[in-house]
Amino acid sequence: MSAGSRVKIRAMRILALETSTESGSCAFWQEGGVLVADCPPGRSHSETLIPLVQQLLAEAGCGFAALDAIAFGMGPGAFTGLRVACGVAQGMAAALDLPMLPVGSLEAMAWATGGERVLSLLDARMGEVYCGAFERDDARPVALTELAAQTPEAIVLPQGEGWLAAGNALRAYPQLAARFEGLPGWRCLPAILPHAKEVAELGALAFLRGEALDPALAAPRYVRDKVARTTAERLADRGHS
Repeated sequence: MSAGSRVKIRAMRILALETSTESGSCAFWQEGGVLVADCPPGRSHSETLIPLVQQLLAEAGCGFAALDAIAFGMGPGAFTGLRVACGVAQGMAAALDLPMLPVGSLEAMAWATGGERVLSLLDARMGEVYCGAFERDDARPVALTELAAQTPEAIVLPQGEGWLAAGNALRAYPQLAARFEGLPGWRCLPAILPHAKEVAELGALAFLRGEALDPALAAPRYVRDKVARTTAERLADRGHS
C-alpha cells in the first residue's frame, strides 16, 4: 500500500450497518480502528438500529456530518433485515449527500475468519443454506463460485486443503457439519456470523478502490427470491422424505 493510500485510510470515517441476521450490529471505522455496537436481542432491528448508531457516533465523538461514506451488509440474509440496513443507510446517505458501500454478508463472514480459503455457510431457513467459496486476494475475499441458496446435501465442497467452513448453518444442519468430518485440512467455525465490524473494514477497502455508489443505486442482494414455500412444495418434500 502506498503512502498516499495510508493517508487516505487515516482520514476516512465510515459508518457500517449489518442486519442480515438476528444478530444486528453497527460499526464506526476511523484511522484503521473500529468501534462496534450490537443490537439488543429480542427487539426488531428497525426499532433499535438508529438509536444504536446515534449512541455509537456519540461515543466516537463523531457527528453525522463528519462521515465520508456509509457501508451496509447487502446480503444474502433475512429479507426484512436486509431491507432495514439498506433503507436506513440510504436514508442517511441521501440526507447527508454521502456515497454508499455495499458489502456482501458471505464476504464479511469470510473476512471475519482471517483465513485464506473460506466456505461461508449462512442458514437461509426453509431447509437451505446461503453458501459461497472465497479466497483472499489483494487483502479481500474473492468469490470462486456464484453465491447460491442450496440444500445442505447439494452444496459442492471446494477441492484442496486448508479450507475453513464458517457460519451458523453448521449448527442449524448437522448433516452439513457431518460432511466435513474426516476431511483433511478442513476446520469448522460455526460461530461466525455477518457483523458490522467486517462490513466497515471491507467498506473502507472498497472506498479506496473507488467502488462507492450513489444511494439511489444501492440495493440488497437477496440471492433467493422466495420468502416462503408453498403448501404444495412442503407436501411434496414430505412425500419424498
